[in-house]
Amino acid sequence: MAYPSIYDNSTTQLLHARIDKLTENSQGVWGKMTVGQMLSHCAVPYEQILGLNSIQPPMFMRIILKLFLKKSMINEVPYKQNLPTAPSFIRTEQFDLAEEKIRLKDLIKTIQEMGAEKLAETPSLSLGKLTATEWNNLLYKHIDHHLKQFGV
Repeated sequence: MAYPSIYDNSTTQLLHARIDKLTENSQGVWGKMTVGQMLSHCAVPYEQILGLNSIQPPMFMRIILKLFLKKSMINEVPYKQNLPTAPSFIRTEQFDLAEEKIRLKDLIKTIQEMGAEKLAETPSLSLGKLTATEWNNLLYKHIDHHLKQFGV
């Protein structure tokens, strides 16, 4: 099963439409995050790619991620519910939903416009060098997982 391409404007528009369906009343089907926390959480990998967030796991954890978890993070198998969250991705504050929606949609659009070739030149802070397809799988399946978590 191939994921939709994050490099295509049509995928960006579909993700934007799903994000727009979220409201203050949106409740997670699993997990503890509020909808605002989820949107902020989903922004982290985009921020890391763009150099807006440079928090990375300790060296030992990066080695574990690369050796044992990378394959499951970049393959085409959806994430299971209630997986552990990396500390740098945990959000406990309260967030303005409207602001987080705009911010995440802007980040998604920026990465789409960056394109596959340039994204493949940008290493992941946790996983190192990724191909354009691996980036696509990682980013699409992460946001899809959390949008499904909130029913959209």
